[in-house]
Amino acid sequence: MKKYQLGEFEELVILAIGILNNEAYSVSIKDELESRLSRTVSMGALHTALKRLEDKGLLKSFSGDTTEERAGRPKRYFEITALGKKALQYTKETRDALWKAIPKTVWQAKFVV
Repeated sequence: MKKYQLGEFEELVILAIGILNNEAYSVSIKDELESRLSRTVSMGALHTALKRLEDKGLLKSFSGDTTEERAGRPKRYFEITALGKKALQYTKETRDALWKAIPKTVWQAKFVV
């Protein structure tokens, strides 16, 4: 199902939004990903992914309240749509099936580094 296919970074972004629930805006998503993945996430890459996911109908966004600390600009919050939830479920089921298909002998073999 092409409409449910997610790239790795897209999947991670949606998962972070799920974790953050009602507090998912770009900076909190970036912080969540960086803390959990121990890698740097560029704001440009994040904004590109958020726009792409919203264009696909997997996310929707809304403006929060304006604040003085943001010079009167509202935060843009994100939430997962029903289609986004289906895409995540499809991705999880697909990955689980692939993991289960790996023969046990693969894990018993010695790894050479």
